[in-house]
Amino acid sequence: MWQIRHTLDVLTSASYRADRVIVNMQSTAPSPIRALSPAVHSAQRTRPEDHASATLQAYFETLSSALGPMEWWPARSPFEVIVGAILTQNTAWMNVERAVENLRREKLLRPRAMERVSQARLARLVRPSGYFRQKARKLKAFVQFLRERHGGSLVRMFRAPTSELRQQLLAVHGIGPETADSILLYAGHHPVFVVDSYTHRILGRHGLAGGKPDYDGIQSLFETNLPRDSALYNEFHALLVNVGKNWCRKTQPRCGDCPLLPYLPENSSLWPGNTTLSSRIQESGA
Repeated sequence: MWQIRHTLDVLTSASYRADRVIVNMQSTAPSPIRALSPAVHSAQRTRPEDHASATLQAYFETLSSALGPMEWWPARSPFEVIVGAILTQNTAWMNVERAVENLRREKLLRPRAMERVSQARLARLVRPSGYFRQKARKLKAFVQFLRERHGGSLVRMFRAPTSELRQQLLAVHGIGPETADSILLYAGHHPVFVVDSYTHRILGRHGLAGGKPDYDGIQSLFETNLPRDSALYNEFHALLVNVGKNWCRKTQPRCGDCPLLPYLPENSSLWPGNTTLSSRIQESGA
C-alpha cells in the first residue's frame, strides 16, 4: 500500500476535530501548480485499471502538493455537518451558509431544538437553500430518526457499525447515498468515500469511469484501492471538489491550468488547443 503517513500526519495535526473543522474552498484562489515528482510521472505511466492504486496515489499526491490541506467540512459541530449535508442538496454552498446562519441565530442547531420547532417555521429559516419545504421535512425526519433509534444521541448513533448505520440513514426520508456517506464521513469520521458529480466528471474525463454515473462502482474504486482511513477520504474528496469547482467545470473547463492535466488521456478532446473541445463539451454535457 502506498505511502501517505506524512500527509495524514499533517492533516490530523491541522484541525481534524469532531466539533469544528472550518474552511470554505470557494473563498480562496487555488495555489499555483507545483512541479511533479518523478514518482508521480512514473505512476502516470501505469494508468491501466490493474494499477488503480498507483493512479489514485498519484492524483492524491499531485493535488495535495498543488493545493495544500482543504480541512473540509465547514461546520462547528457534527450536527451542523448533518444539517449542511441535507441542505446542500441541489444548491450552491453559499445558499447553505445563509440557511445555517439563520438556524444558528435562532439556536436551532441542536437535535432537540430542531425537533420542537414547527416545520413551517423551520422551512422559512432554511428558505435560502432552496426547496425549503422539502428540506425542512427532511431535517425533521432525521431528528425524529435520531431520537427514536439512538435516543437523540449522535455519539450513540456513530458508535453503530458503518454498514449498519448507512442502511439506517438510507431509510430516512430524503437521505440518499451521497448525503448518507457525507454524514458518515464528515460528521462521524467513518471511513466511507463520498462520491459526487465532481468525482464522476473528473474520473469520466480521465478515463477512469465511463457511461452513466455509477455511485457504487466509483466508491468501490476508491475504497478498494486506498487505505480505509477517514482522514484520507475526507481530504481526497475535498481536493476533487476543489478541482471540479475551479478547473474541471461542466462547461468551459480550464484543463490547461488544472493540476491533473498530466493525467488527462493523450487522445482526449479536452487537451488545451484541441479545436473540437467546445463542440464535444456541448454534445456530451459532461
